[in-house]
Amino acid sequence: MTNRTVKLPDGTLVPAIGQGTWYMGDDPARRASEIEALRTGVACDMTLIDTAEMYGEGAAERLVGEAIAPLDRDGLFLVSKVYPHNAGRAHIFDSCRASLDRLGTGALDLYLLHWRGDVPLAETVACMEELRAERLIRRWGVSNFDVADMEELMSVPGGDACAVNQVLYHLGSRGIEFDLAPWQAARGIPLMAYCPLAQAGRLARARGLLQDPSVAEVAARHDATPAQVLLAFAIRSGNVVAIPKAAAPEHARDNAAALDLRLTGDDLALLDRRFPAPARKTPLDME
Repeated sequence: MTNRTVKLPDGTLVPAIGQGTWYMGDDPARRASEIEALRTGVACDMTLIDTAEMYGEGAAERLVGEAIAPLDRDGLFLVSKVYPHNAGRAHIFDSCRASLDRLGTGALDLYLLHWRGDVPLAETVACMEELRAERLIRRWGVSNFDVADMEELMSVPGGDACAVNQVLYHLGSRGIEFDLAPWQAARGIPLMAYCPLAQAGRLARARGLLQDPSVAEVAARHDATPAQVLLAFAIRSGNVVAIPKAAAPEHARDNAAALDLRLTGDDLALLDRRFPAPARKTPLDME
């Protein structure tokens, strides 16, 4: 497996493809397969696992905790997210500890504000720094922040410690390429791409991308799958970590194989013609 990584602001290297867990842990009939998928992904170098207290109201975190229990914790990079209404002094410390308990770990490698809410950013940042001082988290970041949000965050004391911004990004949703992606690249703040296969709520879009003739043509050139093409596209800049979900071991192995796929200039030109890069500012896409 190719060792493709993304560098965080503190110099830490994380795999360019990790594992998402949205909608995992909800169905007992799928639990064994989902656990095996996560373990398979780790064995295939997808050691970054992303979850959130929102996912199944803790069910996904409990699933991850069960999956990683027999694994080497030092070889993992665990990410979770706090609800906006829990991101203030009154609740964030309890929320973080509850996530740690469900995950069965003493610290998170990365803790994200899931999206903006009513709690002032200055308060959330101060709390994140306290969590870091208490060694409950190693670093923090945000999710679903657009350029204006990021600029406001940078103006807050301590806001420049933000390690990452997690947003929706895939071949069919390229709006961030107009302004957010270059803004973050210029400041050394990586992006995390959730739903890089357009999975979760937008099934029609997912089917459209996975069955698109241009995607299929690129896949055929490389003896790859359409899903691998989409993942290779998402991580092509070197500043994006993609976190696809895999509910079965074979899907995890398929995702991991995208680490070995490097798209050519001709490939990207074909995909650009079919799914053009944005020519103007567009609202941040969210599921």
